[in-house]
Amino acid sequence: MLILLSPAKSLDFNTKPTTENYTQPAFLKESRQLNRELKKLSPQILSKLMSISANLGELNFERNQKWKTPFSPDNAKQAVLAFTGDVYQGLQATDLSEKELEIAQTKIRILSGLYGLLKPLDLIQPYRLEMGTKFGIDGNKDLYEFWQDKLTKTINKELKASGGPLINLASNEYYKAVDSKKIKADIISPAFKDLKNGQYKIISFYAKKARGLMSRFIVKNNITNVGDLKAFDLEGYYFNNDLSKGKNWVFTRDH
Repeated sequence: MLILLSPAKSLDFNTKPTTENYTQPAFLKESRQLNRELKKLSPQILSKLMSISANLGELNFERNQKWKTPFSPDNAKQAVLAFTGDVYQGLQATDLSEKELEIAQTKIRILSGLYGLLKPLDLIQPYRLEMGTKFGIDGNKDLYEFWQDKLTKTINKELKASGGPLINLASNEYYKAVDSKKIKADIISPAFKDLKNGQYKIISFYAKKARGLMSRFIVKNNITNVGDLKAFDLEGYYFNNDLSKGKNWVFTRDH
């Protein structure tokens, strides 16, 4: 079983990591290649390219200039502890035990515009490069084209080693970086819906957090049998058999 997650734009590099264990990203060569090109872009160009404010353009210009390898605990932090967005509020990796972090390390992979594919304990430095950014490099028109073949092959290799299925808990923007037609395993795509005005709807903030909650549920229970995922019940969610079809599993919550 392999879980795919999206990264987060919000980062915490100030809080001390809860573990001393770390690994190195598999695609640092490609990350260096991307960073070399990002270093050439002014704050104004970055703001326009990423549709961000002038202040964020300055911040990410500085991040790009400071970014350098090799990574060590002195200049970088484990990805799952550095990301702090909605998904990671659900995952709550800071209170996982060492053993649970090891389980997460085998089961979770985080898609990234700069790093390609991260294991939870892979060290990263601060960055912003969303997968959907129209950033052409190395003859590729965008990051999807740059990453897709590499990521798909790596995910297939990992699925072969661990056994399927692939649990897609990434956003559409990031999941498009994987060629799902070439994935050699079942793909389960859970959706999380909340009851609103008498109807079940996907509410972005809750759905993102629920992706993290489900990842936490898998790690805490060391789930290996995909059928056991239907027992997911954190924060009031439950498997909705009536709304689920095939590999598209729906989990609902009644407020």
